Amino acid sequence: MTQETQLSQIYLDANATTPVLERAADAALMTMKTMFGNPSSSHITGLQAKQLMEQTRQKSRTVLGSGNGRVIFTSGATEGIQTGILSALCAAKKQMKPKQQYTLLYGATEHKAVPESLKHWNKILEINAEVKAIPVDGHGRLDQDFIAKEVPNALMICTMAVNNETGVYQDLAELETVIRTNHATVFWMVDCVQALGKRKLNLAQTTIDYAPFSGHKLYAPKGIGFVYIRDNAPLTPFIAGGGQESGLRSGTENLPGLAALNVIFDELLKEGNSEFVDVETLRQYRNQLAKTLKQAFPTIVFNNQFTNSVPTTLNFAIPGFSSKEIMDLFDAANIRVSSGSACSSKVTRSFVLDAMGLPAWQSESAIRMSFGPATTQAEIDAACERIGHCAQALGHSCLMQASNEISNKESLDGLVQFKIGGACCWLFADKQSKVAIIIDPLPELVERLKTILECQQLTLLAVLDTHGHADHESSRVAFSLAATASDHLGWPPQTETIEYNGQQLASLSFGRYQLALLPTPGHTADSVSYILLEQLPAKLVIKYVFCGDLILMGALGRTNFTTSSNDAMYNSIQALAEVITEETLLCPSHDYNNEFTTTLSAEMSRNSILNQVIQGELSATEFAKAKRLIDADINDETGTEIMCGAAVCGKDTFTLQEYTATELETQIANNQNLLLIDIREPHEYALNHNRAFDQNVPLTRLTDFVGKHSHNKAQPLVLVCRSGSRSQAAAQALARLGFNNIGHLKGGYALI
Repeated sequence: MTQETQLSQIYLDANATTPVLERAADAALMTMKTMFGNPSSSHITGLQAKQLMEQTRQKSRTVLGSGNGRVIFTSGATEGIQTGILSALCAAKKQMKPKQQYTLLYGATEHKAVPESLKHWNKILEINAEVKAIPVDGHGRLDQDFIAKEVPNALMICTMAVNNETGVYQDLAELETVIRTNHATVFWMVDCVQALGKRKLNLAQTTIDYAPFSGHKLYAPKGIGFVYIRDNAPLTPFIAGGGQESGLRSGTENLPGLAALNVIFDELLKEGNSEFVDVETLRQYRNQLAKTLKQAFPTIVFNNQFTNSVPTTLNFAIPGFSSKEIMDLFDAANIRVSSGSACSSKVTRSFVLDAMGLPAWQSESAIRMSFGPATTQAEIDAACERIGHCAQALGHSCLMQASNEISNKESLDGLVQFKIGGACCWLFADKQSKVAIIIDPLPELVERLKTILECQQLTLLAVLDTHGHADHESSRVAFSLAATASDHLGWPPQTETIEYNGQQLASLSFGRYQLALLPTPGHTADSVSYILLEQLPAKLVIKYVFCGDLILMGALGRTNFTTSSNDAMYNSIQALAEVITEETLLCPSHDYNNEFTTTLSAEMSRNSILNQVIQGELSATEFAKAKRLIDADINDETGTEIMCGAAVCGKDTFTLQEYTATELETQIANNQNLLLIDIREPHEYALNHNRAFDQNVPLTRLTDFVGKHSHNKAQPLVLVCRSGSRSQAAAQALARLGFNNIGHLKGGYALI
């Protein structure tokens, strides 16, 4: 399975981890081969190992300016954090006075390892202090007034030298003054993981008690780290056992890791000819990347101020794009970036940016681009060129205005589904008539939709809501339509009337299509459904039904709003079922489980209440009673997304054929009818794809694909995406709709 284009990897996620420096890797390997002794052994091989360990320790002391402080080797920063917190709290507990309330302070933007460890040991040691977050301002700086007020009652305070998401550094001298002026003896730990090699450290000249470090954040292997402990600061061993590290940290030492770390310290201590560039060069790299990003994405917003952050980290957001979309785009171009802390990669928002008080969209759209001091000018140049290609791919897909005319842009024809959280927006474009309609527009998508319409040179016929939404404001007014009257949902008064299945329906016509209106109250009093019909030579046929929050995947629209009616919903379900078939594709306003679209048949098979209503086996009174019980389980917590669907049943899970790359090679060779589909977005596909997957059906067009291929559900299909998660979701959705010969490439392109 050969890639159409072989793009070299450009790694810009150094804050997550770094590649091991070649000389460091060689040193580690050589140590495993020739200097494999146990430093605790008294024979020559052991003594040689111990010499290497102590040599590395001495270099670390010079790098850190540790003076008489101790440096203990650990498995990494998390162990160092445990060591510092456990030592401080064990000592602090002995000094506690009865009936006095104490606090444990940490910066609100700290790595999660710090507050979680504070809470853990606070509970285990039965200290029961209040764990408090120190607020930060919009630039990420700790609130010194808060510290001055709270630290007198604190047992410990934890801050960080450099933030791992934004690169923001704290003025440790200022913090020290505030802390020691208000509490001279409080235990103070500073997370220095991201400071090594980027900020000057002279720890012995400070009153910092504990400072953890990690090797793999600066070109050493994973599994090696160290912690600085100030002279006379208390130390309780976190790991007991054989008494290694003078009894302060038991466990046989990681000698290969120490050998690699030894090389890293050499590079940090070199006056010249180091593989690590100086800070001024790093600033030039950052400026070059920032300039390129601004040119590629003119509306970009940087979430960190360059004036108070290390030059190796850029944190930005691009209006109209989620962090996942930009990550997928960059990944397709073989540029590795992050949406935040790699230790919490499944989180969709940045708690760091939230703590800084930045707008929610910036937190949800944040991208972190980071590099290290071993980065070269050639790598930065290559990254800048590749970033330009990413912008061009977005322009080709009409997701961003291109700087020049794009002659080979993809023409849009059919249905597109956009999602923000669980809310759906639908765009239907008729390539022939160059007309488009938008159903349930979302505020976050206004600029993107406008860009698509302009790029595709589409005339917008109507922007319609299926009802007044509880979870967002309608953005219909943001679109410049002809000055014609319409109702509050956008439906114009001047329409034609068509007859379909014995029903007289108001309709808008464009090209060979009719968009008909069917009132379907229940979820709200103003709820309607829009039925898109296509004129074929012999008859009108339904393509899609935009049913709002009447029938959702695995759910029915909730009916406990002030304008809701269970009786009306009961009648609306029956009315809709009389007009459409059981296989008509339903396009609701919400999709909470990534199931994309559905049919009456698919829902009736798992939703007994819906099935009974349509089959006439449940009266309106019985339906209302059952519905009240379902709605009672809806939990509308403050600050969370309002759920517009009341779940009736769980998400179905189907057994899929999951292929490895080797298994798929065999399947391709033995099955000529196999249809291979890349389900990434067009801009990702354009940047880089496998030749075997010659059809691109992005998730935004999956419903359109279902509509066009529902006549051949036995066609063997194999889906692929970047990591396997999107292809699995799409395959599950297709299987639920009756596509019975479907599989996906496990692990996606990442494992090819």
